[in-house]
Order: sequence, then structure tokens, then C-alpha cells
Amino acid sequence: MRHTLFAVLRYVLLALLFLNANSAALPVVSGSQEQDKEGPQLSEGERKAASAINEAPDAAAKLTAAAAFVKKYPKSSGRQQIAEYVAAQIGQIKAPAEKLRPLVPFQKVFTAETELVAIKEIMVDSYAVSYRVDEAFNLGTALLAKNPDNLHVLAQLTMTGANAAKQQNPKYISQSMQYGTKAIGMIEANSKPTSMSDASWNYHKGMLPELYQQTAVLALFSGNKAEGKARIDKAVVLNPNDPFNYIVIGSLVNEEYQQVAKSYQALPAGAQKDEALKKANGLIDQMIDLYAHAVGLATGRPEYQQLQTQVLQDLTASYKYRHKSLEGLQELIDKYKTPAKPQ
Repeated sequence: MRHTLFAVLRYVLLALLFLNANSAALPVVSGSQEQDKEGPQLSEGERKAASAINEAPDAAAKLTAAAAFVKKYPKSSGRQQIAEYVAAQIGQIKAPAEKLRPLVPFQKVFTAETELVAIKEIMVDSYAVSYRVDEAFNLGTALLAKNPDNLHVLAQLTMTGANAAKQQNPKYISQSMQYGTKAIGMIEANSKPTSMSDASWNYHKGMLPELYQQTAVLALFSGNKAEGKARIDKAVVLNPNDPFNYIVIGSLVNEEYQQVAKSYQALPAGAQKDEALKKANGLIDQMIDLYAHAVGLATGRPEYQQLQTQVLQDLTASYKYRHKSLEGLQELIDKYKTPAKPQ
């Protein structure tokens, strides 16, 4: 019961690093709005060469076929769409080391600045997944200098900076907060970048709860607890089924409890001490409920198994401290479990 805010958060931050390692590379849904409506006009030969790209079995083979296409049809109006398609295929590669391998060959095939944007976004993602934070920010910042409304890069750097902060690297906290705030503002204003496809826009709009969550983490690590609390509360409203949000709020409540408990111990016997005890008990009950909410939501979700195990340890200790036994704890957790979907 003697944890500071960040000591209490230690387990969830480490657990979330595992989750972020699997999701840090945001899917790039490529294709401009114009291309969505009407594709480029291709000759019969170009269409056959493009079909060879589509039919290639993997990203490396697609890049090889794309290189053959560009060599034969260097001035084709389909180059941009092909570049974006191949970049997206590379982006779907799971292993970070494998994803980085075709990036240099891609840049030798597609050399126009507009063609390179998609693959540079993939490079930012790949650096993020590989925890090459400086490289991610160097390239991402360069992309934003040319296009400040690149929502994909804004979102990616927000998450990358938050992950770095969780690993005790505060270098990009302020910068990431600026990017996250801008990304949130664009989404809430329904300000879709003109070059972004509807599919990509819809995907990134769905990131709004996570952007609030990550900027909450950034605010907390910068020492701004009021803003962190406001942002994590917003994340809960947007996505009430994310266990992490309740742990962050519970950790903030726990820190307040620590302060009240310390004051209580220093007070002489009397009404003021009794009032402090009442407040402390109310805070620890609130914290227990929040942690139980998180454990309940995490139950049955494999991606949260490590988080659930670690949070349950502190929840169990806190509940036993408050109630002198564990009777009723499982019922409290069960109350917050996600109902099973009907068969």
C-alpha cells in the first residue's frame, strides 16, 4: 500500500509495452481519394504487368514485379498507386527485421517524392516497432515538415513517444504531446486530409480513444496530473472496455490515498483524524473498484493476460487489507466481465 503513482503503474506500463510491440506499426490504408473513385488509365500491357504484381505471393515478390513494371513503363500513370500498394504490403510484414529489409530496394524502384511518402510512413512504423526511437522521430519529423497534416505520422509518433516515456526515455514527451493533440484535433474536427482515402481516414478516426489514452500517459509522465486525469477520463468515455484506462485512474486514486494516509498517521487522535481515516477508506475502496473493473474487462482476452495477472496481485492485496479476507472479491470482478457473445 506504499506505492507512488509510477510505482503502481509499473506493471501496467510494462504490460502495455508488450501490447504496443504488437500494434505500434499502424496499418497504412493506402490510396488517395481520387484513386478510390477512379483508377489510372492503363494500357493492356500495363494492366498485365500490374496483374503480375497483384498475383505475386508476398511483399518481396510484389516489389520485384513492381520493379519490372517501372522499368518497362517508367512514365505510367499507375506508378503512384502501385507504389502505395507495394508499400502497404510491406507494412503488413509482422517481423520488424523482415519489414525493414525491402525498404531500401523500394526506394531504388520508386524515386518520386509522392511515391516515397507511403514507404517512409512504413519506415517510421518499423523504427517504432524496433524501438529505434530517434530514427522514428527524425524521419517522422521530416515528413511532417513537408505535410503537417499527415495524420498517420502524427498518431505514430504520439504512441512512439509515449512508449519511450514508459521506458524512462522522456526525450520526446513534449513533442509527442503536441503531435497527439494535433491528431485529436483533426479527428474531432472531422478534418480529413485531402490525400487520405476514406478507408484510411475511418481507421485513424477509430484511434481517437487510444490517442487520448497515450496523451494521458504523456501528461502524467510530464507531471501534469490534472491534464492526464482529464484525458484518461475522455478515453474511458470513448472506449469503456479498455482495462488500461481504469488502471491509470486507479493509480491516480491510489496516489491520493497515499497522501491522505500519510496525513492520517501524523494527526493526533480526534475528529480530524477520524475524518482522514474515512476519506482514506473511501479512496482505497474506489481504487479497488477500478482495479477490479480492469481485471474483469481483461478476463478472457489473451492480449491482456499479463496485465491481468499483474494487476490482480495488487488488487488482491488491497482488497484483503481493506476487508480482512478475500470474500466477495471474485463477485466484484465478475461484475465487470465483458458478457459473452451469444452463439
